[in-house]
Amino acid sequence: MRRSKKSIGLWLMFVGSLLATPAVAADHGFDPGVFRRWVDMRVGKGEPIYWYAIGTVYTYPDGKPVLRMEGIDAARLERSLSTATEAHQISRKTFIYRDIDTGAILREWQGKPLPPIAYPYQYITYTLRGTEMETWVEQGAGARKQRIGPENDIVARRIGNTLAFSAPLFLDIPMPSGARLQSFEHYDFFDHGNAKGVQKPYQISWLRFGDLPAGLGQGVMHMVTWRIDRYADLPASIREYLESDGRLWLEPPKDIAEVRRLQH
Repeated sequence: MRRSKKSIGLWLMFVGSLLATPAVAADHGFDPGVFRRWVDMRVGKGEPIYWYAIGTVYTYPDGKPVLRMEGIDAARLERSLSTATEAHQISRKTFIYRDIDTGAILREWQGKPLPPIAYPYQYITYTLRGTEMETWVEQGAGARKQRIGPENDIVARRIGNTLAFSAPLFLDIPMPSGARLQSFEHYDFFDHGNAKGVQKPYQISWLRFGDLPAGLGQGVMHMVTWRIDRYADLPASIREYLESDGRLWLEPPKDIAEVRRLQH
C-alpha cells in the first residue's frame, strides 16, 4: 500500500521525536531515607567505626587457596562538611597476609616481599542525586595523589527488612613504572539494621580479580567484613598487629585537616 507524502512526513516526525527524547536515568534505588541509611551504615555519625575483614587469596584458574587475609577499614563521618544530601568519609585501611595453615603473618612469599595493603587515608564524598548516589575518592600523596570519580554505579535494593548495596569497581590506573593496574572489584554491603536478632547488622562481601602480590600471577581475593563500633571489640589478632606494626591505623583521621596533611 502506497503512503501519501503527508503520512510519510508525519511518520518521520514521530520517529524524530523518539530519537530526540532524552534517555530516562536509571533508578538506582536511592532516596533521602535510603541515602541516610547508607551513610549511617558505612561511616557512622562522627565517632570512629571499624570494618573488620577476613578472607582468602586464590590463584587462578586452578582456585588454589594460598594466603589468608585480615585487616580493618577505620572510618568516621566528617560532620563539619556533611549535609542531608552529601556525606564526607575520612578513613584509612590496612590488610595483612597470613599463612594459609598456621595463620602466622607473612612478610615475604618465596623470597619476594609481601607488604601489607596500606592506605594512610582515603577521603570519599557521597552525594545524593535523584535516585542515584555519586561518589568521589581521593587517595595517595604528592605526585601520586588521585581523585577518582564521579562514579554512580552503586545500586540499592530492598530484600525484606534488609538493604543491599551493590558496588562494582573497574580499575585501570597508570603506575609510575609505566604499567597499568587493572582489576575488577565488587562490594556488596548489607544493612540488616531493621531486622531483629542480628548481632552484626552491617556486613560486606568483597571480591577482587586481578594481579596478585609477590609474583603469584592473576587470582582472586575474597573477604567478608562486619562493622565493629569500638576498637576494644576488634579481635585480638588484628589488635596485636596494629599495636605493634600499624599504629597509624588504630583510628581513622581526626578531621579533614589531617587528610590534607597526608596528601602532601
